[in-house]
Amino acid sequence: MGQKIKVMIVDDSALVRQIVTQAISREPSIEVIATARDPLYAIDKMKTEWPDVIVLDIEMPRMDGLTFLKKIMAERPTPVIICSSLAEKGAQVTMEALSAGAITVITKPKFDLKAFLEDSANDIVGSIKAAARANLGALKRRATLPPAVIPDRPKNSADVMLPSTHGGARMYGTTDKLVAIGTSTGGTQALEAVLTRLPRTSPGIVVVQHMPERFTAMFAARLNGLSQIEIREGRDGDRVRGGLALIAPGGRHMLVKRSGAQYYVEVKDGPLVNRHKPSVDVLFRSVAQAAGKNALGVIMTGMGDDGARGLKEMRDAGAPTIAEDESTCVVFGMPKEAIRLGGAARVMPLDAIPDEIVGHGQA
Repeated sequence: MGQKIKVMIVDDSALVRQIVTQAISREPSIEVIATARDPLYAIDKMKTEWPDVIVLDIEMPRMDGLTFLKKIMAERPTPVIICSSLAEKGAQVTMEALSAGAITVITKPKFDLKAFLEDSANDIVGSIKAAARANLGALKRRATLPPAVIPDRPKNSADVMLPSTHGGARMYGTTDKLVAIGTSTGGTQALEAVLTRLPRTSPGIVVVQHMPERFTAMFAARLNGLSQIEIREGRDGDRVRGGLALIAPGGRHMLVKRSGAQYYVEVKDGPLVNRHKPSVDVLFRSVAQAAGKNALGVIMTGMGDDGARGLKEMRDAGAPTIAEDESTCVVFGMPKEAIRLGGAARVMPLDAIPDEIVGHGQA
């Protein structure tokens, strides 16, 4: 058996420390080496033994989690999972934490916290394992924002939202091009690196980033302020057009539809797909059916396999497809599965993807 993953829990709630410790203790490959009620206690304990992963609250006495995170990333970069409230204020600070280098976020409710943490035990363990494998070199090269939401329960396929046509779209009489991007853990950094380098002449872009409800609009607004293209949260009926990137809202699926020679998005509720809502597989399948070879599919850093099958459907429908190379992925999960299934026609590092997007629009 290999070495156990050493975890430190830093949270001012004794209940959170207790429940997360209990959840982790059931997993033989992980051990909690220390808990602390605030960062100053944590710093003292870390002088004795440094953890492999830190589970960190944001709002704490004496030193807040954001300040602590920045200190860690400056002195000794370490995978950090933020355990934060979904409250709007907490969401804004959590976005700052992700921009400072946190890998992902566990969103905890204000009520029924004990039941939530117990129900989410498997997801917490999975997130810790993914964080322990994170490519810290890739994370350090990108400074950015928000979260890849911790997956929920059912692992439905995209069939629950959109039946497969086993062959993609056939009515291609349009020159409109679009780009579909799917990503999860580490994806906020990757998306910033890609979208902020695109010119206004870029083709229309649709994006699924696994993220809770209150975060997607904030994330889109922040990227919009940094980019030449317009970036915003997608709304039902929005047209997919050049110079615009639409990010699927947290808690809703986003699909691409076609009306005449134009594309638009449909935003709708539905079951979790691959434990996610929005789901990359749902978006990619809809793009395969509505746009076929007129679309470019891109899958980037993320835990799990959401989007791997959808990318294969896009490729089967004639679309060029790309998977991010392992060297630049924070977590090489989703791209690895897409490559394994034959969904990725090409594999390339993150910094090569913006030029591919621009080139697709000009082809």
